[in-house]
Amino acid sequence: MSDDNKPSKLWGGRFTGSTDAFVESFTASVTFDQRLYHHDIDGSVAHAKMLLKADILNAGECQQIVDGLESIRQEITSGKFQWSVALEDVHMNIEAALTDRIGVVGKKLHTARSRNDQIATDLRLYVRDEIDQIEKLIGQLQSALVDLAKQEASTIMPGFTHLQTAQAVTFGHHMMAWFEMLERDHSRLLDCRKRVNLSPLGAAALAGTSYPIDREYTATLLGFDRPTNNSLDSVSDRDFAIELAAFASILMIHLSRFSEELVLWTSTQFSFIELPDRFCTGSSIMPQKKNPDVPELVRGKTGRVIGHLMSLLTLMKSQPLAYNKDNQEDKEPVFDLLDTVKDCLHAYAEMVPAIICNRATMYSAAKKGYATATDLADYLVMKGLPFRDAHTVVGKSVAYGIEQGKDLAELSLQDLQKFSALIADDVFDVLTLEGSVNARNHLGGTAPEQVLTAVANARAVLEKR
Repeated sequence: MSDDNKPSKLWGGRFTGSTDAFVESFTASVTFDQRLYHHDIDGSVAHAKMLLKADILNAGECQQIVDGLESIRQEITSGKFQWSVALEDVHMNIEAALTDRIGVVGKKLHTARSRNDQIATDLRLYVRDEIDQIEKLIGQLQSALVDLAKQEASTIMPGFTHLQTAQAVTFGHHMMAWFEMLERDHSRLLDCRKRVNLSPLGAAALAGTSYPIDREYTATLLGFDRPTNNSLDSVSDRDFAIELAAFASILMIHLSRFSEELVLWTSTQFSFIELPDRFCTGSSIMPQKKNPDVPELVRGKTGRVIGHLMSLLTLMKSQPLAYNKDNQEDKEPVFDLLDTVKDCLHAYAEMVPAIICNRATMYSAAKKGYATATDLADYLVMKGLPFRDAHTVVGKSVAYGIEQGKDLAELSLQDLQKFSALIADDVFDVLTLEGSVNARNHLGGTAPEQVLTAVANARAVLEKR
């Protein structure tokens, strides 16, 4: 295409030479920011209606602009719109198309605004919609966890510290721990949304505008809580994107930790759970393999999202006020982290209900690690022995059990009494796994009764949303 046939630059009046072809491609963002077209058009429609309210446009002009923008929206949605790199970005492509369709009236749309406040508005609108989708996905995953926790409220498994058997817990209690992590993520997301939902439209390039605009009106039309307070900050602020990336990073860390457990639990060495074939893949060389690819991939994608947080932090760290071209680099990290988070949450919301617990295997594993040792110590304390002395007695009992190849519950009363005369027949009530988990019947404890209470409370929380 010759220079004569290229679309003219909407900002080209000051320039006498054409943009270098490489620079034109290097500085263009339309290849990725075109996904903002819905929000760009929504912002432009609101802006046109405000210009009518301010008597800057007449009713006929406003209607022409709105109709033209809606026809462009339909064309883009249907995939028929021709995007031009020469027009740089989503904003210029849509504005140029509007002017082609309705003539000189289309050139009036950009009155009292700049691409600086336009892109800040578009990005906030886009992020807000994505936040609302992510909130629903978090709720779906939490609901799946609650259902699984109720189903497995009495399923005993070993609880770990340092990946060593520590105490007996229930699988339902373990699932509710993931619910609590996601509940904090949900809270962070909604808190982030509050700061996203402010309208920068009307800040123009950096200093506001001399036209009699009504920023409260456009904020209301676009569903924002209110306009932003300072024009310089309005166009240059990307805190909301960084905060979103921080939320996403913490969420992904939680999903990564969950993934690590699922990978371990599905291994032959653990065999605590099974995942259906549809969430796994095989090996090209080892026919016996069933690989937990979904949780492994979620674990891997966590680094990608954390990287986007680092990218955004670094992007903003040296920018003077107000807008700089650097900020073009905010969109790809934001878009990718949002896509990644949604995909991972969707995968988990589908996968968690399909988890199959190998209850007998988990119960057997809990018996192997002296998981009731703390219960024996608590028993001795209740008999009047100071805790530190009880700790020593139990430690010696465990050492003896290891020597004999027996769990504490498998030792005879006479064996146990070698270490303390306070031990009586009732000790075996606390040395069983069932006795251990049932004894922790308090708020936050692993007793099945407490798990079911936590499930009911969680369900009530989800129903209020």
